[in-house]
Amino acid sequence: MNAASNSSPGSALDLPDPLYGPEFGSYAPHEVSWLLKDLSDADLEADVAERERRIQAGDAHYAESLPIEFQPDAAYRELFDRVLTESAHRLALAVATVSELVVAERGENIVLVSLARAGTPVGILMKRWLGTDRGAGKAALDVPHYAVSIVRDRGIDTVALDYIARHHDPASVVFVDGWTGKGAITRELTEALDTYHAAGGARFDGELAVLADPGHCVRTYGTRDDFLIASACLNSTVSGLISRTVLNDTLIGPGEFHGAKFYRDLAEADVSGRLLDTISAAFDSVRDRVPAELAAVLASDRTPTWSGWASVEKVREEYGIASVNFVKPGVGETTRVLLRRVPWRVLVREADAPEHAHLRLLAAARGVPVEVVPDLAYSCMGLIKEVQ
Repeated sequence: MNAASNSSPGSALDLPDPLYGPEFGSYAPHEVSWLLKDLSDADLEADVAERERRIQAGDAHYAESLPIEFQPDAAYRELFDRVLTESAHRLALAVATVSELVVAERGENIVLVSLARAGTPVGILMKRWLGTDRGAGKAALDVPHYAVSIVRDRGIDTVALDYIARHHDPASVVFVDGWTGKGAITRELTEALDTYHAAGGARFDGELAVLADPGHCVRTYGTRDDFLIASACLNSTVSGLISRTVLNDTLIGPGEFHGAKFYRDLAEADVSGRLLDTISAAFDSVRDRVPAELAAVLASDRTPTWSGWASVEKVREEYGIASVNFVKPGVGETTRVLLRRVPWRVLVREADAPEHAHLRLLAAARGVPVEVVPDLAYSCMGLIKEVQ
């Protein structure tokens, strides 16, 4: 395990400082404080197929390197624009609902901590919603927002937790992610926070807030529908030009945050601000619907059933797949398989679902078969190719 993630909680007298845009990332400095180390000058990208082979062979962990960022063609970028426009109101309502659910259950004194990088656009949107006229006489809130790294099988960045615990009441922290797949990160977060506390660190609440919970593995969500969240369509160009996070012993030492790269060279293709502004612009039109939506969620049975995990196990067995890690359920996860892994096939519940147009484009571009499975628990699943 990396030394940085294995340091004793609170042991460092001198903790690193956060990073801010525009020096790191394209988000405005008041929207997010990145608790990351800048690895922009490091050579971390590897050929996708070779990287996948090394990961599957156990010779490398996925967080030690980065895939070469796939840059879609003009047709796909046009599709992203259309998806964003068509889904803006639905996304705005989900942002408002999960934000108000957090306040209803945790109070107004909260600190948002998004899981980089999929959680970060959602964290910014929640911060924006809470800072607006929320209706019904609710005061606008100025909520701090940090982005931290969590790595499957390696845990959360404990140096980042040290920093947050030093500057805020740990009980006020709300962890945020974009969506759930089968729930692996949900479990990782709970276990990592328990380990951190057992080692002498502060007690953080592991209740994860997400925009969409199709995996039925959290209690705090904006919706449980498996629908396309526009920020899943692209990589860094919709996430502030920041890479996925890196945990690598050669670059991250004791007392340092996990790392990430800032892809300045992709600035012309950056649509991160457009995504935020388009969804924020829809807040006014959904404001009157939020109380009823919130009441419906509060009145429902939100107990996690982990039904998503069970369905993944079923698909893994039916298709003879070695590990559940090769089965990625839901629109967001399927998109990411096609963007940055070596995909084997895509399973869909409906052959021509409008929300899967981008998946069909990506699958065709990469020569990946799309198979219709009418009784699929999710609207789609992406299966990673075993390349050993």
